[in-house]
Amino acid sequence: MAYSEKVMDHFANPRNVGEIENADGIGEVGNSKCGDIMKMYIKVDNGIISDVKFKTFGCGAAIATSSMATELIKGKSIEDALKLTNKAVMEALDGLPPVKVHCSVLAEQAIKAALSDYYKRLGVDPEPIVGKIEECDHEEGCSCEL
Repeated sequence: MAYSEKVMDHFANPRNVGEIENADGIGEVGNSKCGDIMKMYIKVDNGIISDVKFKTFGCGAAIATSSMATELIKGKSIEDALKLTNKAVMEALDGLPPVKVHCSVLAEQAIKAALSDYYKRLGVDPEPIVGKIEECDHEEGCSCEL
């Protein structure tokens, strides 16, 4: 299984790792059977994601997609962050092997889960804005090793 230089760089030198104290939104997604669990923390100022951090337990591709996803939404509006797709994350990383595409889906879902939590904290129903957060559908025994 070959990984791009960008995937290896974001795995070896992940950006925006950690937690945000008093985060405006926290989203956690994943599947403990597979082993990939992502937690995203966001800080929102005037509709802009001013800070974003993540903690990911999982394979190298999961760490790399989390790192890249945070880079792609930091400093962006909520509307722009909601438009981020797993395909855009994969393209920014110069691709992923087919068995690792689910990692980019988790990164997209983690962002949406954090934004959903943000709206809930404001007393706003997030589903019309963010959409329904789908459960991870990894097949049992999926391969999550770098």
